[in-house]
Amino acid sequence: MTTLDTQKYTINNALKNCFYIVPDYQREYVWKEKQVTQLLEDINEQMGDSSSIHFIGTILVSPTIGGKENCFDVIDGQQRLITIFLILCALRALSEDDKRKDHIGKLIEDNTPDNEGNLNTQFRILPSYEDTDKLIGKIAQSEEPFRSIRSKIESSGSPQTDSVTNILKAYEIILKFLADNYDCETKLKKYFGHLSKNVIFIQISTDISSALKVFETINERGVGLNPMDLLKNLLFSKVKGEEFEELKTEWKKITSPLEGNKEKPLRFLRYFLMANYNTESKQKDGIIREDGIYDWFLDKDNIQSTGYQDKPLRFVEKIKKNVNLYIHFSKNCGKDGNPSDVMKSLQRFTGKAFSLHYILLLAAAPLPKSVFDQFVAQLESFLFFFIITKTPAKELERNFFNWAKKIREITGISDSEVQTQKLNEFVNKYFKNDMEKKKDDLDHALKNLTTDSIQSYRMKHLLMRLTQHVEISFQGNKEIFLEQFNSLQIEHILPNNPKDDLQVTWGNNNPEISYDDSKIRLGNLTLLESSLNKIAGNNFYNDKVNEYKNSTNYLTRSLVALVDSGKTGSIININEKLASYKKWDAEHIEDRQSKLINLIYEIWKISEIKA
Repeated sequence: MTTLDTQKYTINNALKNCFYIVPDYQREYVWKEKQVTQLLEDINEQMGDSSSIHFIGTILVSPTIGGKENCFDVIDGQQRLITIFLILCALRALSEDDKRKDHIGKLIEDNTPDNEGNLNTQFRILPSYEDTDKLIGKIAQSEEPFRSIRSKIESSGSPQTDSVTNILKAYEIILKFLADNYDCETKLKKYFGHLSKNVIFIQISTDISSALKVFETINERGVGLNPMDLLKNLLFSKVKGEEFEELKTEWKKITSPLEGNKEKPLRFLRYFLMANYNTESKQKDGIIREDGIYDWFLDKDNIQSTGYQDKPLRFVEKIKKNVNLYIHFSKNCGKDGNPSDVMKSLQRFTGKAFSLHYILLLAAAPLPKSVFDQFVAQLESFLFFFIITKTPAKELERNFFNWAKKIREITGISDSEVQTQKLNEFVNKYFKNDMEKKKDDLDHALKNLTTDSIQSYRMKHLLMRLTQHVEISFQGNKEIFLEQFNSLQIEHILPNNPKDDLQVTWGNNNPEISYDDSKIRLGNLTLLESSLNKIAGNNFYNDKVNEYKNSTNYLTRSLVALVDSGKTGSIININEKLASYKKWDAEHIEDRQSKLINLIYEIWKISEIKA
């Protein structure tokens, strides 16, 4: 039967008798100025009454496995304990009385001699996550000015993790608070007496598994913690004692890649769940929201579907695999982690801020690589329609959840021919049908497409795809990678910053059509090498055609003249879709916009996926 040992401690008694270690699987120190200042002010308010008790809450701990007596792992309460520890360090640094400094020092650290007489130092409170233990040591053992400590940390070459930054800031706030409010030895003495004797907490100690379960209860399902933190503690409460170290290691393989690539853990967790499970929410739309993630894990049906309760390590392995895929996708790589032209094309158009499609990519990841890559190409065509027509993201999110279920069924088919057939049926039923419904909206959007109507990176990608498409046809369907056009610049054929005489000429020739509206239209844009772009400058069209002739891409060269095709079928085919122009006015911009729109429909279309 599980036993709970409950003790009421003053700060003095707790740190005189106990050692507290924050395990590396716990979340790091996250308190900001607001929380640190609030604790300082709360303690300060009680200073006038020597009998007044200030209760700072409950600290939940578990005896450290293999540790010395009264050594505990902190399960809940580390933010308060570390902040109290920093206050003690600041008091020792500011105090001038040697006896008091010595007493505070014993609350900060214990120095135990070994057989050789060497003193082994153990800090009374020590976070063991990355780099923070070293920082605590520097603060605890230094009486130098704060700037010297910060300078040493910053010049050490150690990574500036969030916890390091937060602890340094907290210590700076504490030093300033004490210096401003307790500016003499007498006041510091009274403050220390109040802190050590009148500030108390209740310590609950039990075995690690029970402690994590108690943690769930006292945190009222996550007040102050996010669902990723709660899921971690939930999983730690399910493993057997001998699996604890393994789970710590594996959990790091989940959090470290997300943190290292600055990906939001909760966004990943939402997409992971929607890609892999039935996440039907109270709203019945399948969209799991951040504040509903933890409750979702506690549902009995979801406990069974994930299997985390009986086999937590297997569930963690699944999360880890999905994290790796998620990071691959964010880096424009395929499911195998290698650079992928189709993924680059997709991500260049959607942009870094858009990641809803990861739900479908994660669900489709079990498909064979070649089939997966073809699916990505169809997904880009679908997203092109929806992004250009400015479809609300909520509509996509609802669809993606429902479609992920269909895709999971398809990935479970073992027969490759049947699997491909079902995938094509899916793409036609959902992608193609929805695209056809958007056709009129897309026609309208494309006819009015300008650099003002979409982001510059999307316009650049659109022009790159057009240039690639024309070049592949011109060179006889040779494989040409999109990346080779990335160094080209967007050229405004009608200059973006025209000379005065050019704008006057335009007004005379096109009295009813705005120059500023015309210069930003898709039909007025092409891609050009930067060296040629500089020479072309802001001149009239006839003064720029010589630079267009020298371009390496046929889409730009075709403005000046179409190449004699001879008997080459591919060149005949592409020439029929392009035109050259002797002059450049509103009529020709309209004509070229129409021709580019026809090419767009050739590029972003649904094609058959082949096994």
